[in-house]
Amino acid sequence: MQLTAHTDYALRVLIYLAINTEKRVTITELADFFGISRNHLVKVVHKLGVKGFVLTVRGKGGGICLSRPAREISVGNVVREVEGHFQMAECFNPKKQGHCALEKGCGLIGLLGGAVEQFLQTLDKAVLSDLVPGPRPSGLDCVPLKQG
Repeated sequence: MQLTAHTDYALRVLIYLAINTEKRVTITELADFFGISRNHLVKVVHKLGVKGFVLTVRGKGGGICLSRPAREISVGNVVREVEGHFQMAECFNPKKQGHCALEKGCGLIGLLGGAVEQFLQTLDKAVLSDLVPGPRPSGLDCVPLKQG
């Protein structure tokens, strides 16, 4: 199983933010640190904001930070929200069902479905702070400025 680059980058962004809780981080800072396209990171950060994992502040002094402490962010939840689907094979795609000659007697979908569920259950046991090296962040230091 392989996660999309979008999910990989989302997890990297969240880990970086969990390490750097004392400040707002800019997308340019993230792009430079990871050597990743700034344009792609804009999409990743936008999705993380829409899904409620990060807070974004525009303008001078703006940037992004975690929306809640790292110990409250489930890795499994992040992967589910960002990845979108886990279509391990064609038979998982509702638009393709009925196209496989083996579909009625095949146990592959059940086997792969169980594997995906175990994968996600393993990720559910971890929170973002588990992925941060060194001392665990104790809280959320980056408080967003009120816009207005």
